[in-house]
Amino acid sequence: MSTAKAFAALNDHDPLVPFSFERRELRAGDVNIEILYCGVCHSDLHQARNEWGGSMYPMVPGHEIVGRVTAVGSAVTKFKAGDLAGVGVMIDSCRACNNCKREMEQYCEEGMTGTYNTLERDKVTMAQGGYSSAIVTEERFVFHISEKLDLAGVAPLLCAGITTYSPLRFAGVKKGTKVGVIGLGGLGHMGVKFAVSFGAEVTLISTSPSKQKDGERLGAHKFLLSTDKEQMKQFDSYFDVLLNTVSAPHNYDQYLSLLDFEGRMMIVGLPAKNPSVAPFALLKNRRSITGSMIGGTAETQEMLDYCAEHNIVADVEIIPIQKINEAYERMVKNDVRYRFVIDTKTL
Repeated sequence: MSTAKAFAALNDHDPLVPFSFERRELRAGDVNIEILYCGVCHSDLHQARNEWGGSMYPMVPGHEIVGRVTAVGSAVTKFKAGDLAGVGVMIDSCRACNNCKREMEQYCEEGMTGTYNTLERDKVTMAQGGYSSAIVTEERFVFHISEKLDLAGVAPLLCAGITTYSPLRFAGVKKGTKVGVIGLGGLGHMGVKFAVSFGAEVTLISTSPSKQKDGERLGAHKFLLSTDKEQMKQFDSYFDVLLNTVSAPHNYDQYLSLLDFEGRMMIVGLPAKNPSVAPFALLKNRRSITGSMIGGTAETQEMLDYCAEHNIVADVEIIPIQKINEAYERMVKNDVRYRFVIDTKTL
């Protein structure tokens, strides 16, 4: 076993503090990674503060991990010491169910094993995340990272990137598709980048007029202020696909009205309160609402390779680990453009 330095939540109300714990010995199929950068996802805050319930402590958050391989187990074939590597939202699954066989492990019938705040498959060992100096993970759930890209900007691709890439691919977004991205945060800014790169006509939809310039900088072709009733009327039955990234409580119906015939709204944001939907909003134009959760191992590697080919990374603000509590408070205020990333050398 090896000792990892980290920052951890010890309960649901105190700030995260320095913490040390033991990573497991290298198994035959394991990859040992020295963590260089770890993105800060809003779900880290939710779980550290037990806002979704069921949190376990002490908890080392972090599931947007980029680092360098330091050692591999005897059965590992895809990685060697010195390789760049990434770890995302999951570190294991049953590997035997139909979804796992499809390499869609995030929908594992037994439930995937998250990177932190969960028990590993042995139901004893607590999984700890990327706000730490190192991680040991089974090869299947480790990804190759290109040397071409800025590593800090790559880290959020392991969650925010795949969470938006997967539904846009599933919806068949391509050249000429009319896509509306609802919300411009960690998820939304990646949704804009991907939809634009796929050749779609992209409209940023926001409640904040100040987001228009950023939307244009990211490549959005149009801007729709959702609090302006006249603007919303102009886009009635307009879009083929809506990517809804909003985590704050909001009205689904007003956005469903924007969908054209057989248009679909892809849900990746998780509001604290369950939204209501008027059936008539769905009946018109045969609209649908589809959920999407991260991506499987094959699709995540596909996304990372696509980003390397098209030079796509997240917009990030790099912070030392000592500022993680300040970063959490700024996230609550939406004061980040668009993802905090921890430089783990500061551990």
